[in-house]
Amino acid sequence: MIQLLFLVLVAEAAVAAALLFKTPLRKLAVLGIDCLKRGRRAPVAVKTVAGVVTALLTSTLYSMAEISGRAGGDPESGGGGGGASLSPTDQVLFSRHLLEASLMGYSLFLALVIDRLHQYIRELRGLKKNVEAVSKHNKMLEEAKHGSIEETKKYQEEIAALNEDMKKLKLQVQEKTEEAHIAEDKALAIRKQSESLLLEYDRLLEDNQHLREQLHSIDLRLSSS
Repeated sequence: MIQLLFLVLVAEAAVAAALLFKTPLRKLAVLGIDCLKRGRRAPVAVKTVAGVVTALLTSTLYSMAEISGRAGGDPESGGGGGGASLSPTDQVLFSRHLLEASLMGYSLFLALVIDRLHQYIRELRGLKKNVEAVSKHNKMLEEAKHGSIEETKKYQEEIAALNEDMKKLKLQVQEKTEEAHIAEDKALAIRKQSESLLLEYDRLLEDNQHLREQLHSIDLRLSSS
């Protein structure tokens, strides 16, 4: 389960990185996401997968809360005095659930970032095409100025209106570009967090091995006694 989540997280980070930088990989990533979003069943499948991951995340969080509540409600396991402490087995389970919950949360967040990046890229392409079309139309109108005075005034009004539209479109392109930069910063932050999460996973594996050795030694002592 954890290995699968790590593979999903690494794949999502790679797709997000491909969308962030203008390279041939971005076109492939956009085409791949377009293929995933096409068809009637694609949105249903995506929502189903997201729902399953959310349900697993909720179940994992509930298990963590149950372990914490079990430790807090059993004063005999605390070793006397104040608050109770987790047993070695509960510590291993709690660490595993915590790692799984973190991986699923990061996976859902990266999926949302990829979806937003894909949408921004498509909107930017559409806005650039609109700007090019308006520019061509503007040039055609400017070349037709040699007509009659009335037609010239009409063309000038149309040119002014088109210039206003171009300004609005440029502002929209600027806003979308800023949103894309914000999404890029978020994706880079997620990549850094995923790297720290890999280090944390290695540390948890070492702690898990150490706890297993302790449990094994305890079992040997109990069996010998």
